[in-house]
Amino acid sequence: MSREILTLVDALASEKNVDREIVFGALEFALATAAKKKFDQEHIEVRTAINRENGEYQNYRRWLVVKDEDYTYPDVEVTEEELEEKFPNDASKHLPAGEYYEEKIENVEFGRIGAQTAKQVILQRIRDAEREQILNEFLQRRENLVYGTVKRVERHGAVIEIGRLEALLPRDQMIPKETLRSGDRVRAYLKEVVQQGTRPVVMLTRTSGEFLRKLFEIEVPEIENDLLEIKEVARDPGFRAKIAVKSNDPRIDPQGTCIGVRGSRVNAVTNELAGERIDVVLWSPDTAQFIINALSPAEVTRIVIDEDRHTVDVVVAEDQLALAIGRGGQNVRLAAELTGWSLNIMTVAEADERHQEQDAQVRALFEQHLNIQSDVAEILVQEGFVTLEEVAYVPVSEMLAIEGFDEELVSQLRNRARDAILTLAIESEEQLEKMDEDLKSLAGVDQEMLRDLAQSGITTRDDLAELSIDELIEITGVSAEAAKTIILDARSHWFTEEGGANE
Repeated sequence: MSREILTLVDALASEKNVDREIVFGALEFALATAAKKKFDQEHIEVRTAINRENGEYQNYRRWLVVKDEDYTYPDVEVTEEELEEKFPNDASKHLPAGEYYEEKIENVEFGRIGAQTAKQVILQRIRDAEREQILNEFLQRRENLVYGTVKRVERHGAVIEIGRLEALLPRDQMIPKETLRSGDRVRAYLKEVVQQGTRPVVMLTRTSGEFLRKLFEIEVPEIENDLLEIKEVARDPGFRAKIAVKSNDPRIDPQGTCIGVRGSRVNAVTNELAGERIDVVLWSPDTAQFIINALSPAEVTRIVIDEDRHTVDVVVAEDQLALAIGRGGQNVRLAAELTGWSLNIMTVAEADERHQEQDAQVRALFEQHLNIQSDVAEILVQEGFVTLEEVAYVPVSEMLAIEGFDEELVSQLRNRARDAILTLAIESEEQLEKMDEDLKSLAGVDQEMLRDLAQSGITTRDDLAELSIDELIEITGVSAEAAKTIILDARSHWFTEEGGANE
C-alpha cells in the first residue's frame, strides 16, 4: 500500500505538472477527511502524516493548546493545565498555548476510503495548486498590460483567458458602450489580485487611467525611452479622456508626437477604447498655464487662483462658455481631475459682477472696522487690499506710496486694523463657546471650519444640517466630498429620531 501511494504521487505530479509536495499535501488532506468521516466526528481535527520516503502514513487527532480563560471548544481545544494534570511526569507533553497536542488514532485503509470523495479532494487540491502556480508565474513576469481571449461573458463580468491563466474583467470595469463576446481578443490592465473564498482571482480593468497610459506607451516609443512623459491622466471611460504630456527632450514636440502623423497614434488608442475621444494637452509646472491647457479646446480669458480653498475661477468669453464646460460638464470635470484643482467656469460679465460684489463687501468691511469714509475705502480696494490683516501688517512704505496717504493716516489705519483684528478674534472665540457641542463633535468639523460657520450664523447641528452642499462649500471652502459627508453626518440624527418615533 505504501508503494501504491508513492506511485500515485509520482503519476499525479507528472500528469498535472505540479510539485510532488503538493500531491502529498492533497493526499494527507484526503486521508484526514476520510478518518473524520469514519469516526463520524466531522467537528474534530485530524492530521495525516505521510512518510515521503516509504509512503507509510499515520493519523493523529489534534487539540489546540489554549490558556484556561480562553477554553471554549473541548473537541478541538485543551488547556495547559489539563496537559500538566494528564502527564505530571512527562514535561515533553506540557505544551504552551498556541501549539498542538496530538494523539495517534487508527489509520484508514487507503484502499477502503471513499475512493470517489478522496479522488475529488485530491484533484481539487491539485487544481488549486495549479492555479496558484500559474498565477505566481504570471505575477513574476510583472505584466500590467495583458492581452487575452474572452472565454465567456457572465452577469458579473467577462472571464478572460491569458495563456493558462483565467482572469475576471468585472462589469463595472468594462468600457460602458462596448460589447464583449466569447472569442473576442481584448487588452486590459491588471488592477489587483483579490481573494474570493479560498481562491485568488486576478481582476482586470479597461476603465482606469493606468490602462490608457499603458496603451500610449505601446503606440509612442518615445514614452518607453523616457523622451516623453505622461504626467497626468483623466478619463470618462468610453467617451472622453485627457492626458497631460511633457517632453524630456527639447527637440521633441510632446503633443505632436503622441498624436502622430494624421492622428495615427492617438487614433490607435481611441480604437482600442471603443471610440473614446482623447485630448492631448501640454503639461506645465505653472498652475495657471496648466489649467488653461487642460481646458482646451476652450480659450480662457483669465483665471483667479485661490490657494487657500484650492479653487480656481476660470473666466471665458460668452461664446467659449459651452466649450469650456463641455457636454454635461465633461470638459471642466476632466480638466479638474487632470489638474487637481476645483474649477469654476464663468463668463466675463459674471466675473465682473462677482468682482464688483467682492469689492463692495471689502469696502463695507473697511468702512465698518476702520471707521473711514467710502472714498478712502475705495482707494484701499483699488490698491488691492482685501483683508484687515493686509492693512495692519503690510510694510509702511507700500502704504505711503499710495497717492494722498500721509504718515498720520497710515498710522491710524494700521492701528485701527490691528484693534479690529483683536476685537473680531475675541468675538469669534465667544461665538465658538456658544456653539452647540453636537455641532463641535461632528467628524470633519475643525476649529477653522467652526469659525467660518459661526461668522455665517451657523451655531447648531440643525443649522448645519439645513445647508446645501454648495452652501457649505461657499462658507468653508471644503471639498464637495467632505461637504457631503459632513452634512449627511449632521442630518443623521433626524432619521434616527424618525425611526424611533415610528417604533
